Amino acid sequence: MPRAVSGTVSRKRRKKVLRMAKGFRSVRSKVFRKAREAVEKALSYAYRDRKVRKRDFRRLWIARINAAVRAEGLTYSKFMYGLKKADIELDRKVLSDMAIRNEKSFKVLLETARAQVS
Repeated sequence: MPRAVSGTVSRKRRKKVLRMAKGFRSVRSKVFRKAREAVEKALSYAYRDRKVRKRDFRRLWIARINAAVRAEGLTYSKFMYGLKKADIELDRKVLSDMAIRNEKSFKVLLETARAQVS
């Protein structure tokens, strides 16, 4: 019985990789070996950066909260400490959004935190 060389399973695997490499430049989207290397690298970056994105957003939210709080004469750490003492459990994403879009309610939180710290 002859050995199967280009069976349907192999072709399916190669086509899958080449489809994933669509849009890559030059040989990286046409030659299977180079496409596989490029796709593996891209997938590893995607996996890593899903975690990095969470870090980046948290840093952005903290920077926004800090800017809004410092404009009112308080520091970020004291503000967060005051909120914790006042049993206000809002996450940084919501606080950041409030600092930008809803300044009145953010100032109420700021005063509450300031009262707890002082």
